[in-house]
Amino acid sequence: MAKAYIPGNIGPRSSHSCQPRTTVAHVVRSVRMAFVFRVAMQFVGLLLSLLGWVLSMITTYLPQWKNLNLDLNEMENWTMGLWQACVIQEEVGRQCKAFDSFLALPAELRISRILMFLSNGLGLLGLLVSGSSLDCLRTGETRRGLKKGLLILGGILFWSAGLSALAPVSWVAYKTVQEFWDETVPEIVPRWEFGEALFLGWFAGLFLLVGGCLLNWAACSTQAAPASGHQAAAETLTRGPYLENGTTDLRT
Repeated sequence: MAKAYIPGNIGPRSSHSCQPRTTVAHVVRSVRMAFVFRVAMQFVGLLLSLLGWVLSMITTYLPQWKNLNLDLNEMENWTMGLWQACVIQEEVGRQCKAFDSFLALPAELRISRILMFLSNGLGLLGLLVSGSSLDCLRTGETRRGLKKGLLILGGILFWSAGLSALAPVSWVAYKTVQEFWDETVPEIVPRWEFGEALFLGWFAGLFLLVGGCLLNWAACSTQAAPASGHQAAAETLTRGPYLENGTTDLRT
């Protein structure tokens, strides 16, 4: 005689019936952790790059690329930048005069102007490109390859901006050291020394390089699911687990 069907009392559960559900939950959790990690790396890289770009802009216009302290008159200090030279006197204050001719400048200052402008332009372009291709943005979710390519391009632009910022400040620093230890110049002649802008330029280049590395690392790592992919993963969890024979377990 056939037994009546009683809902909820089909029989003992199979030990393997919960395994697919556990596996899917583990996969979804791993995908979410990878997504959060990628977004965090992208944000850190973008913030470092933004900081480096701002420091690069400040370095370009600061007049403290070189400092000159007069031993005969300690109340008077001279500074030189890419655009002007300034004298600081205790009674009068700061007085600056712009350079009259671009061609009359030393070679390192002329090239530094061009490279710093290039660094600022590349940094701004990198911010626009990488800022529009972050994983946390819903734009372009259906074109993941394009967003990844734009993110890598943004990192390369930040690399180029960092190198363009490091090159001029390092060249000016090298020339300053070379002139400081020039034995052909009498010791009584004052010597130029490092200004504050050189250190800002080194930090700017370093931040741009590190930010670009983080963005490229995040872009080249394992592809994470887009923001709307969590809903699809959640729907997968609601599906019934499957038994070993391929039939659906309706007892859950």
